[in-house]
Amino acid sequence: TSLYDLMKLGVEAPSAVVDIGRLPELAGFDTAGPEELVFGAGASMADVAEDAVLRADYPALAESLAKAASPQVRNMATVGGNLLQRTRCGYFRGGPAFDCAKRRPGSGCAARGGLDRGHAVLGTSDACTAAYPGDWAVALLAFDARLDLYGPRGARTIALADLHRGPADAPHEEHTLGAGELVVRIRVPTAPAGRGSVYHKVRDRESFAFALASAAVALTLDERGRVAHCRVALGGVATRPWRAEAAERAVVGGPLTEEAAVRAGEAAFADARPGAHNAFKVRLGARVVARALRTAAERAAGRAVA
Repeated sequence: TSLYDLMKLGVEAPSAVVDIGRLPELAGFDTAGPEELVFGAGASMADVAEDAVLRADYPALAESLAKAASPQVRNMATVGGNLLQRTRCGYFRGGPAFDCAKRRPGSGCAARGGLDRGHAVLGTSDACTAAYPGDWAVALLAFDARLDLYGPRGARTIALADLHRGPADAPHEEHTLGAGELVVRIRVPTAPAGRGSVYHKVRDRESFAFALASAAVALTLDERGRVAHCRVALGGVATRPWRAEAAERAVVGGPLTEEAAVRAGEAAFADARPGAHNAFKVRLGARVVARALRTAAERAAGRAVA
């Protein structure tokens, strides 16, 4: 669904396209295992989002898929493909008229000094400020997910956190997959923090819109109501799925009050580098983190939150 879009725009021009959509080995998924959730890379986003176990025990994972794209796209797009979708930067998608080091290595970044409202404020470089557009990878990052890969050299497994590259000086190198290597399976360790999780996404419109800022939170509370474990990951604001470790440290060990949530949100964006038109993402992102933390804490405590 993503590649064909880029082919129509003239951004991608592959000499051949191989359809792996009918490989049954990639299409299944299992959320009933005692030690891990397993998702074939070819499973549809819609099928995974509607899984009853996922919705009850790992709502952040289900919500990240349900809030992505449109129903029509979710029925066709796969969870593996979603991990590798490319940026929505208008200069990247606009073609040769615009400098873009992600599309043409070494050509510069037209977004710097240009229209950068939707661009990243974390993990940027002088060569690129394009934001990673996905939701699913952000939620997976909060659960320490791992990926099974297969290619010409055989099978290997990597942490999801090691899949995406920051832009540095080579923005066209977006991931760590080798030539001819496929994501075949996604594994998520079972965790008590699943029930205390949420994916909160703010966008320009309710459906078929990419995040201006999003946060996946997974946490547990101890018997006194203090945060015992916390993972926070950010989307829409960084050049890759972004782990907000400063926000985690800000809340672990104490009660998750409104004030603590706000401090954690601010900590998540302490190193932000906004451009000309996206400084609002710093304040918006901090509020998104605070709201996600509070919702996750309510869920962990067993109280329903709208």
